[in-house]
Amino acid sequence: MNPYQKKRRWKFFLLIFAVVIGGASVAYSDFFVKKMEREEAAQFQLKVKVLEQQMTMYDNPQLTGVFETIKKNTNVAVIITKEDGSIYTYDGLDTTKTFYDINTAKVYDSLYFVRQLDKMKSQHKPAPIAFGDEKLLVYYKDSFILTQLRFFPYIQLGVIALFVLAAYVAFSQARKAEQDSVWVGLAKETAHQLGTPISSLMAWVELIKGRFNAEEDPLVAEMENDIHRLEIITDRFSKIGSKPMLEDHIVYVVIQNFVDYFKIRTSDKINFVIAGDNQVRALLSVPLFDWVIENLLKNAANAIENVGTITINITEHLAKEEVFIDVIDTGKGIPSSKFDTVFQPGYTTRKRGWGLGLSLTKRIVENYHSGKIFVKDSEIGKGTTFRIILKSSITYEPTTN
Repeated sequence: MNPYQKKRRWKFFLLIFAVVIGGASVAYSDFFVKKMEREEAAQFQLKVKVLEQQMTMYDNPQLTGVFETIKKNTNVAVIITKEDGSIYTYDGLDTTKTFYDINTAKVYDSLYFVRQLDKMKSQHKPAPIAFGDEKLLVYYKDSFILTQLRFFPYIQLGVIALFVLAAYVAFSQARKAEQDSVWVGLAKETAHQLGTPISSLMAWVELIKGRFNAEEDPLVAEMENDIHRLEIITDRFSKIGSKPMLEDHIVYVVIQNFVDYFKIRTSDKINFVIAGDNQVRALLSVPLFDWVIENLLKNAANAIENVGTITINITEHLAKEEVFIDVIDTGKGIPSSKFDTVFQPGYTTRKRGWGLGLSLTKRIVENYHSGKIFVKDSEIGKGTTFRIILKSSITYEPTTN
């Protein structure tokens, strides 16, 4: 398992741990909510008993004060209705919702009390009490504190989640910037270190050509091609982290030049085909774009186990002013579940390799050329198609990150 996969696994474990902590917090809060519900239910039952006794002993002045004291210490809002559903009296609700008419008869704000009564009916069953020959029903509702307590854990979890997300994003951005700085420094140092041996190799080739009269020797020509290739690679590394110079090029010609170099160094069982429009133009950084094509062709060649074909099809979408470059192989294919995974750092199906090729390819296309790259299609045992989308050079305005 490579470091990138280990990192993703640790993120998964941290997520599970956070979910467990959140679940425990909600469960602990739910325990207190249920306990408070039982306490309010007990207070309600006490209030019902007091109301029932008060109605039967309303003419006993010694007990009236006791009843009022008990009622004040049971913070439960109640509404008492008659059997026909009309409101008889209430306790613990907003007193500003009642007033008295000229005949000193109590009048209720019907809308307020209807809503309160409906809420009580939806929350709890009523308790019956006897008042003479009449039967009354007592309803109650949860206190405001209990209602808040029910929603508090979820609000708390939401705030914590937002804080953790913000902290994670900030930490990830800081770490990414630090890693980018290290990789940029390493790339530029590599380019610097390669400069000296490449210059020496160029001098040796010139010496061989002069001493052995090997100007037309095909072996010397291939050595020169490889040295030129090393120069291009050095130029690539030197451009990492810098704003590349994008120039107008015919896409077909750029790809053809690289394929001519690449196919000589690949198995002769693989056939290369470049098809499509050979006049499409786009703004490219050739050294970086060659790197993209190289990574795609290497992956395609590795996917072909025996004889096969790699086709590069170039088309232009005139309406969107975009250039489509499809790299099609007849290899073993990619499962649909891995279409996005193949671009993640560290993903590889080979025993050797860092799994950085397609990740780097995606970065070059999207960050340096403001384009897109994705797996357009793949079928196990039949092959894969990668698609690159670039803006045509007519309307293209390059941006870099």
